Amino acid sequence: MRVDMRLMRTLTKTAATAAALAVTGAALYGAGAASAGDSTPKSDKEIPNITKVEEKIDAYYGGAADSTGAYQASPTSNYAKQVAAIEARAKRQITRAAAHPGHDGRKPAIVLDVDDTTLLTYDYEKKNGFAYNATAFNAYVQSARSIAVFGMPELVDYAAKKGVTVFFLTGRDASQREASAANLTRAGYAVPVDTAHFFLKDKTNPPAYLSCGKPKWTCSTVDYKSGTRKHIEDMGYNIVANMGDQYTDLAGGHADKTYKIPNPMYFLP
Repeated sequence: MRVDMRLMRTLTKTAATAAALAVTGAALYGAGAASAGDSTPKSDKEIPNITKVEEKIDAYYGGAADSTGAYQASPTSNYAKQVAAIEARAKRQITRAAAHPGHDGRKPAIVLDVDDTTLLTYDYEKKNGFAYNATAFNAYVQSARSIAVFGMPELVDYAAKKGVTVFFLTGRDASQREASAANLTRAGYAVPVDTAHFFLKDKTNPPAYLSCGKPKWTCSTVDYKSGTRKHIEDMGYNIVANMGDQYTDLAGGHADKTYKIPNPMYFLP
């Protein structure tokens, strides 16, 4: 997930440290949502060393440059193992929902974030010092070269075969739709990524169902994402699983279960 306003580099990396040291793979949004904290350190001893944090992140992802110079995570890394365990829990939820649909006539669906939930941005983060730059990130998005988060295409395929509709919901800008959709398809997602199934942030022409979108865009990430999930529900779906790498992907309701994908690289409020 991306938003237009990112934390400054120091705060981002400090928050990343907290996540790197406290990653648990928790499936539900809860008290940890505010784990990044805003307190001012009283001394340097309270501040993690950024170099050491980056080393821990690299070790967690098992990252290394491939023959093209792109940094890729390892499928045998602790990151991959943790993601697999979370996906296994989500798969069980999808299986139960497909076998026992509700009696209200709504169709089962899952909602997935994009950045670091379905597409891995480790290569971008590594090359940009785990800091956000709008121009650099847009170039990265337009290149459509992200690999899939390990195991996620298989989970999506499983859901689709069980009759569960798949929706993608991202903070990426609407201008990045074509490249993002192409990347999802290239990365192995064999489900529709058209406008009916892929929601991107459009501040210029916000949809009518987002009351915070007009006359001026005032939507927080939670407003935008929960409001879009409500819209999906209003179209006749029951969201049985909502998956995201940020707590703001999961807050706001409109899903039976939420699944937090680990991401120690950045924190988005």
